[in-house]
Amino acid sequence: IQERNRCQRAGENPAKLNVIIRSSLQNLKEKIDQLKDLLLRAVSTHQITQMEGDRRQNLVDELLTRQKQLQASYKNEGTEPDVIRSSLMTGGIKRGVTNPWLLEESEETRGLGFDDLRQQQRRIIEEQDAGLDALSSIISRQKQMGQEIGNELDEQNEIIDDLTNLVENTDDKLRNQTRHVKMVDKKSTSCGMLVVIVLLLIAIAVVAVWPTH
Repeated sequence: IQERNRCQRAGENPAKLNVIIRSSLQNLKEKIDQLKDLLLRAVSTHQITQMEGDRRQNLVDELLTRQKQLQASYKNEGTEPDVIRSSLMTGGIKRGVTNPWLLEESEETRGLGFDDLRQQQRRIIEEQDAGLDALSSIISRQKQMGQEIGNELDEQNEIIDDLTNLVENTDDKLRNQTRHVKMVDKKSTSCGMLVVIVLLLIAIAVVAVWPTH
């Protein structure tokens, strides 16, 4: 940016330098966004402690502030180079220079300080933790229901086994009783025929001895 400003003051064409600056600033912004995402993921998944997360958040916020200052310095196109360079070295913005923190900032974070941003981040993490706790509770209840259903199925299987054994025993008894009935019926038929034969023999004998006169 300083070289671009020098070329402008010397009346030279800074178009090539402007392309390089825009590309570098865009790359810097993308890298800082990646750092923010990685930090948020690390804190939400408890890969680092909250204290370490706050320390790293301050570093990321400082990088973002410097990136905004560089963006503002680039857009100033050479005006007040000493003021911009001084603000970059000291980390602050002097009077008369537009606050770069407010440039291209979302409505949710506009006007918030570092402490407010950390509180907002903690609130988001707490909401995520609450959602994870609710999900864990639901999974635990489903696991308990599954265990209860499994126990109920085991009891039903035992009842079915008992019924099967009872049916088999009853079937065996029925077969035995049927066999006994057949035997009794067969014996009853034989006795009846024997009685008829005896009666016929008696009748023949009576007829034989009965006088014909």
